[in-house]
Amino acid sequence: MAVEFLAHERIWFEKFKYDDAERRYYEQMNGPLGGSSQQQSASTTSSGPADQNELLSRISHLEVENQNLRSVVADLQMAIFKLESRLNALEKSTSHQPSPVPPTQKVEPFSVPSKKVELPSAAPAKKAEPAAAEEDDDDDDIDLFGSDDEEEDQEAAKVREERLRQYAEKKAKKPGLIAKSSILLDVKPWDDETDMAKMEECVRSVQMDGLVWGASKLVPVGYGIKKLQIQCVVEDDKVGTDILEEEITKFEDYVQSVDIAAFNKI
Repeated sequence: MAVEFLAHERIWFEKFKYDDAERRYYEQMNGPLGGSSQQQSASTTSSGPADQNELLSRISHLEVENQNLRSVVADLQMAIFKLESRLNALEKSTSHQPSPVPPTQKVEPFSVPSKKVELPSAAPAKKAEPAAAEEDDDDDDIDLFGSDDEEEDQEAAKVREERLRQYAEKKAKKPGLIAKSSILLDVKPWDDETDMAKMEECVRSVQMDGLVWGASKLVPVGYGIKKLQIQCVVEDDKVGTDILEEEITKFEDYVQSVDIAAFNKI
């Protein structure tokens, strides 16, 4: 039964034969695999020393170039150092070197003899001065027009005094600038039953020199209470805010307090 079953199954029992045939075919085409591997190993072993020699020669060449470059760099550094030292020496020499003398100072020694020569000539000039002064004194003694000059000076002084007097009078008559201020007052009553018209009448009854009352209005504060807001213009030299508040707060039956809501210079 098993033999009959295997006879009907499609199983490849001779696969090893085909594998051997395939191996032999490739060996005939490319040669045996063992020979190729040996050739490759031989070529690598033969080429190995040559590559090593080439690498060593390149390394030695690079080392020589590196040494040459180092020597060049050292020479350049030495040259730069020498240049810096020379520049420092030049700067020091120029800083310590005295400033050049202007040409005028060089000429001064040659002008000394001329000064010495001019010295004797100065004495006659000094001697001539007293003589000229004596002549002037003699001329002053003879004053032909002295009276006229004195009269002219007196007239000029009178005219100057008159003009000064007129200027002082004009300046005194000219009114000076009066400094004024605009003040907005908040006058608060005691309660909502206060007669606001009577309170305003009391406030306006305050009269002073330099005080002018302006417009007024009632401003609600809360809980039915209103405050009186009134405008006034005062002269700063005559009326002060403290005096104005004291005069208004004298009406204790109507006024609780006075506050300055706005203050502006005019």
